[in-house]
Amino acid sequence: MKSYLAAAIQMTSVPDLYKNLAQAEELIELAVRRGAELVGLPENFSFMGEEKDKLAQAATITRETEQFLKKMAQRFQVTILGGSFPVLVEETGKVYNTSTLIDQSGLEVVRYQKVHLFDVNVPDGNTYRESSTVVAGTQLPSVYFSPELGGIGLSVCYDVRFPELYRHLSSKGADVMFIPAAFTAFTGKDHWQVLLQARAIENTCYVIAPAQTGTNYARRQTHGHAVIIDPWGVILADAGEKPGIAIAEINPSRLEQVRRQMPSLQHRVFG
Repeated sequence: MKSYLAAAIQMTSVPDLYKNLAQAEELIELAVRRGAELVGLPENFSFMGEEKDKLAQAATITRETEQFLKKMAQRFQVTILGGSFPVLVEETGKVYNTSTLIDQSGLEVVRYQKVHLFDVNVPDGNTYRESSTVVAGTQLPSVYFSPELGGIGLSVCYDVRFPELYRHLSSKGADVMFIPAAFTAFTGKDHWQVLLQARAIENTCYVIAPAQTGTNYARRQTHGHAVIIDPWGVILADAGEKPGIAIAEINPSRLEQVRRQMPSLQHRVFG
């Protein structure tokens, strides 16, 4: 593993697949121009709209998104996380909320289907029932080992509230944990940053958290603040509230230093 720059992309995705892909391409190019070798896109980056519209267009969204990710990785010679997008589940009429990691040759190296679904009545009056259109994944995410980029673990948004998933990634050797999200504006202001910092600190890992921001459609508002956090919990970069990127160095010597100074992973009694 070497030192390198990573980028967490922040978007305001809307109910228009091709508009979103154009926005994503622009931001990927910006990240690459600034030297990023690992680039993460947010949850639902290629489509955010009404659930019925997502299902109606799911086959097209899946096909176009997968092609786009491979094309971008090859064109820019970078490793890209497709934060998440819908993939149809046969005979259910529903989709998996799917995250994929594509290496610089355009090869998919790991795929994860979100296991924790956001079925919540938020105090701002909005109700979310992700399970109405999404099938929960049944497999814990795996860690992809890159000689240059380190051990990379995947997760998606609501997963961040379930620390056991990240302990699993840590036990499998993760150095970097991706947490792409479309966090609601209401919960984000209180919980987003502290949850991300906790996952970084307790696992002495880097956290890369691409994010949705602004008004995506109707009353759906997302929090923004795509961030990169170091293993000590320090926020290295924050994209704020507008579309853009957070970019920071992933440094193996910093990982080693923190794990030496705070060897909590070696002191675990349970699990």
